[in-house]
Amino acid sequence: MWLFALFIAVPLIEIALFIQIGGAIGLWPTLLIVVLTAVVGTQLMRAQGALAMSQLRESFGQLNDPTEPLAHGAMILFSGALLLTPGFFTDFVGFALLIPAVRRAVFHWARARVKVQSFTMGPEGGARHQRPTDEDIIDGDFTDVTASKKPTHGEIKGPSGWTKH
Repeated sequence: MWLFALFIAVPLIEIALFIQIGGAIGLWPTLLIVVLTAVVGTQLMRAQGALAMSQLRESFGQLNDPTEPLAHGAMILFSGALLLTPGFFTDFVGFALLIPAVRRAVFHWARARVKVQSFTMGPEGGARHQRPTDEDIIDGDFTDVTASKKPTHGEIKGPSGWTKH
């Protein structure tokens, strides 16, 4: 139900802000602000996204829990979508999500409300592949390529040249 209310409230807020700001500063300055926030927001999103990707790589490299860097990356992606959406309210929320302290606060707020049942990572977690202990054993797969039917007399044309008689 709250999602439905959000889909109704956000456009109404945007329309009210467009009317108020457009009435105060005029049509063209209002449109210029909307376009500039999209351009500036895209540049900021790229910079923050690159930082989040480096933090994610570092987290994977050190075998740390990647939850927070992944959440930051998702919030940066969401902020980019908000900044590309025309409107003052969505721009405000989009710019707010580009601030690392705001993202951390949102992450901790969401983490307090989500219960993780299990989390495994690295060689101890997940399915393990048992390697043979004997060095003479080679692990592999095979496919049976025997013919399902025998060739008829007309199909046999003699040796293929790959074998000796």
